[in-house]
Order: sequence, then structure tokens, then C-alpha cells
Amino acid sequence: MNDLRFSSLNPLRFPLVMRLYKTHYPAGKPKKDEVIWTGEGTTGLTAAVRFRQFSEFQLLTGMLVIPESRGKGVAEALLSACQSQIICRPCFCLAFRYLVPLYQRAGFDVIERDALPNDLSGRFDSYCHSGKDLVPMKFKKPIRQSETADISETIET
Repeated sequence: MNDLRFSSLNPLRFPLVMRLYKTHYPAGKPKKDEVIWTGEGTTGLTAAVRFRQFSEFQLLTGMLVIPESRGKGVAEALLSACQSQIICRPCFCLAFRYLVPLYQRAGFDVIERDALPNDLSGRFDSYCHSGKDLVPMKFKKPIRQSETADISETIET
């Protein structure tokens, strides 16, 4: 994994991401108006994640790691690399239940369905009614440096 580079997608490379999804995640259809981050190694694209933009928030969607790179920390590294995108505006995720721990390690919290914006609650209901086992999540803002210092002072005294 040390040879992976993570970056926001150059629009000229969009066809490569389309091919990646078509090969490894056909249901995930990237769109040109999404913000897309990728992980790329010496053998080509290894991972991608998309951010669909709404007026007041964004939806992290379509996380993909190619099968031969799964279980090696690539998804966590990609989520870490795209933190600037995640924190730029409220960020939600409709995570498959088995991926909840991954997103929790990246700073997302499980939320109630009623805490989803209206634009997402209908989508969530539709996905669940089609048989998908999804959990609504929202990124929590990272603790500011000063709060961390206050916490450590409290623990030490």
C-alpha cells in the first residue's frame, strides 16, 4: 500500500474511473458533477470514493477498493486522504452495515433515519425497501486542538 497515491480526480481521467466502476462495482455509476477521490498505485487505479453534492450537504457514496487490495487498509487510507473534502461541508453516508466500523474509524457516527436531510431520507427508504442493509451516518467534526489540550489536562489532574 506504500506505493499508493491519493488525490482528487483530474476531470480528464474520468473515463478511467468509469471503467473501474464498470469492472468492480457496476451499480455505482460515477457522474461528472461529483467530487471523486482516487487511490492509484503502479498497476493503476486501486480505489475510489465519490461525493455527491447537494445544496446544504454532501453524500459520501460509492466507496470502491478493487478485490485484490481489500483488507489492506486502502479504504481507511483513502478516507484519511480525502479529509479536506469530508470536512468542507456536512457529510452523510448510507453505509452497508458491515462497513459501519470502517466509517466510524474515519470519524462518522451512526445517526437516526430522522436526522437525515429530506433529500436523503427518501433515498435511504428506497434503498432499504429494495433489500439493502444500510445504516445512516454523518461525519462529526474533528476535535479542535484546543479541546484536545483541555481534555488531556483534565485527564492528567
